[in-house]
Amino acid sequence: MLNTVFIIGIFLCFFLQFLLMSKKEASTTDKILAVWMFVFGLHLFSYYLHYLGYWEVYPHLSGLHHPFPLLHGPFLYLYVLFSIRSDQRFNWQNYLHFAPAALFYIYMIPFLFFYSAERKLMVNRGLVDDYAVFIQFSLVAFIISGISYTTLSYRLLGKYRDLTEQNFAYRESIDLNWLRTFIWGLGLTFIIVTVVILLDNGLGLDFGFNTDLIFFVLLIAFILYLGYSGIRHRNIFSDHPGMEHRIVEPRPAGEYNRSGLKAEDADRIHKELLELMKTGKPYLEPKLTLSMLADELKLSPNHLSQVINQYEEKNFFDFVNAYRIEEFKKRALDPLNSNYSILAIALDSGFNSKSSFNQVFKKVTGKTPSRFMTESAERVV
Repeated sequence: MLNTVFIIGIFLCFFLQFLLMSKKEASTTDKILAVWMFVFGLHLFSYYLHYLGYWEVYPHLSGLHHPFPLLHGPFLYLYVLFSIRSDQRFNWQNYLHFAPAALFYIYMIPFLFFYSAERKLMVNRGLVDDYAVFIQFSLVAFIISGISYTTLSYRLLGKYRDLTEQNFAYRESIDLNWLRTFIWGLGLTFIIVTVVILLDNGLGLDFGFNTDLIFFVLLIAFILYLGYSGIRHRNIFSDHPGMEHRIVEPRPAGEYNRSGLKAEDADRIHKELLELMKTGKPYLEPKLTLSMLADELKLSPNHLSQVINQYEEKNFFDFVNAYRIEEFKKRALDPLNSNYSILAIALDSGFNSKSSFNQVFKKVTGKTPSRFMTESAERVV
């Protein structure tokens, strides 16, 4: 059974890597995920050889995958980082995340290249203590790296959400909720592995099986989820090419004092904005962006964002969707629309999915759409 699980996992890694690299106009995030899948595949394959006992037959294979756990955290972090802004360039600082793994390999040079097969077998069997302290240090480093990078990656997702809500009036196809789930799962896996290691090595508890298999079986499950979701993931600029340099970063209110926008100009822009929202109804465009609305007002996205944040005390996402909710209410209560479903009316009001509509409606009104409709019908009666 485990043989089948490992074979499937290894095949999936290399197959998903191929699919990602063969995507038309593969983004930086696609390339990062493809390389990560390749590393996953090598990690699984190396451990699978150990699991089958090939280290005993070919001792020179041992140790090759030892630093691999230090690579997964950096790949996760960089994948999230470049999902936030894919227009960034990969620079030398990004490579520093892989320095610990490189240092591990440097430290292992004597073992990898100068130890005899017999000596390696003795190390693997615990008959000599050459690398005993290093192994214990490695376990601690793997755990710290895993937990630290999952935490950093999760914090980055919060920044991503703020960025999209400041620039986009929709979430579908650009949210990273699937990655949030993956991070939670990966973090939980590291916690489980930590507990198992403490019970096994610290307290000497005998589980009766190779506890490494817990980590690798869970890892294969996460690989399937990550690879599938990563292939389906669309970059936030996919539907709006050329918008990369018009993205507005979220800013604290106090920073607007140095923006250069005069109070009288801001007041005029606010009035023009409200008039446009009332008469032009740009919110009916399901994939409306801050940049698109700024173009209609002949403004810079930064100035429009400032006006919305200061005068409406909302981000762009909440500002636009508040209008969509009011539009839905007006249409839903119109007897001429009584034959239309709630979803159909919501889509006509500018929303582009049922889930987004339900979330926004509950957030704005405190009620579900169906409850609102029921209460409205009761008041009419």
